[in-house]
Amino acid sequence: MPKPTDIRPVGLTATYLPVEARIPYRFGTESLSHVTCIRIRLDVETRDGQRGSGWGETPLSVQWAWPSPLSIAERLDAVTALCADLARRWANFDRQGHPIEVGHAFLSDELPVALGEINRERSGEPVPWLAALVANSAFDLALHDAYGNIHKQPTYATYTQEWMNEDLSTYFDQADGSDVSFVNQYPDAYLSSDRLDRVPAWHSVGGNDLLSDSERTGEEPDDGYPVVLSDWIHTDGLNCLKIKLTGESEGWDYDRIVDIGSIAMERGASWLCTDFNCTVECADYVNDILDRLLQDHPRIFQMILYVEQPFPYDLEANPIDGHSVSARKPLFMDESAHDWRLLALGRRLGWTGVALKTCKTQTVAILSLCWALAHGMTLMVQDLTNPMLAQITHTLLAAHAGTVMGLETNGMQFYPEASQPEATVHPGVFRRTDGHLDLSTVRGPGFGYRLDEIERTLPAPFATFTD
Repeated sequence: MPKPTDIRPVGLTATYLPVEARIPYRFGTESLSHVTCIRIRLDVETRDGQRGSGWGETPLSVQWAWPSPLSIAERLDAVTALCADLARRWANFDRQGHPIEVGHAFLSDELPVALGEINRERSGEPVPWLAALVANSAFDLALHDAYGNIHKQPTYATYTQEWMNEDLSTYFDQADGSDVSFVNQYPDAYLSSDRLDRVPAWHSVGGNDLLSDSERTGEEPDDGYPVVLSDWIHTDGLNCLKIKLTGESEGWDYDRIVDIGSIAMERGASWLCTDFNCTVECADYVNDILDRLLQDHPRIFQMILYVEQPFPYDLEANPIDGHSVSARKPLFMDESAHDWRLLALGRRLGWTGVALKTCKTQTVAILSLCWALAHGMTLMVQDLTNPMLAQITHTLLAAHAGTVMGLETNGMQFYPEASQPEATVHPGVFRRTDGHLDLSTVRGPGFGYRLDEIERTLPAPFATFTD
């Protein structure tokens, strides 16, 4: 039976915030030197006429969501055109319910239609589903924030039977051969009962990042922030390093792991992970690197906590068997992990973990978390180089998810000044100290942004809809 607490969208304001990186961030075959963030204020109404609003933000990182030979500008133009259409659709979306229910309905009913229309209007390469999820995520995050705000509850406290109309069996089934049942199960059964206030932080080592002073060219920024990996480890007390690799040059990738692993050991960092960003075409590429490490550098091999998304993200088109990789190291889905059916396929193909991201929508992150944990898959939370409000929701997910080791967080590496207004209120969220983030300032209803204390002037909106 519908609840009086159910909400529906009644209007929104959409704004773009451009951000410039202090140094380029290379991952896979792509590089990020600037990004456009989309910030959404979504207005909602309950069944009994109460009104409130919520906020969501996501960097539209087309380099990650849509790797392609197309220029960044061309990809961004297509994604922003989709955002403009989604603003209209969200403002007029006549569905009431809990944010999981409304968000899932939009993902099922509206987003595929909007994506199809954009792609019919385009010539050439279509916008992929992953990029559509990124475009949609700020709207979805704002929906979840609004629900918490209007009911004066932290958003994560509302993922329960008390607030939701539908249990998890509404959204997915158990995997083949599993006796898991989602009947009368709600997300709170899988979320951590006690939110963490301190979360271990992973530093991302991009393909262009300098490892030692000997690599300096004199063109590095002189802005008070570290540039060389060893300085980052010392300044932020880092214990966990994520290594971005090419997936196309086995010798370079192997040497990069050895070089970074050696610096980690020398400087006292304990953990590594390897991220190929969907560039590997066969399992032997990863296996050969791991086997060489085990033989020649066993300590560095031991330091690798997991391998992230080596194979193309479209698992249905590229059903590469990953069992041989996961026999060596845990194998985590990232770009592929945006639908429970794909999680089930990945599980059959040998993937053992799921990397969650709020940029694939809060709704997808929560549902993916539940399905994965119910089927014995472990979790991580990964970054999209999140600044400003996007960093807050990103860290909150990690604080509630029960990950194997904290979260990746690299916005402070590539554009720390972009988040200064937010960092004034939440310093521990935007600065890594002793290898951790501190979320203790993130309190209150919704996502706990405390927006009334953040002094940021927004640019003029690109879309406004009012009821």
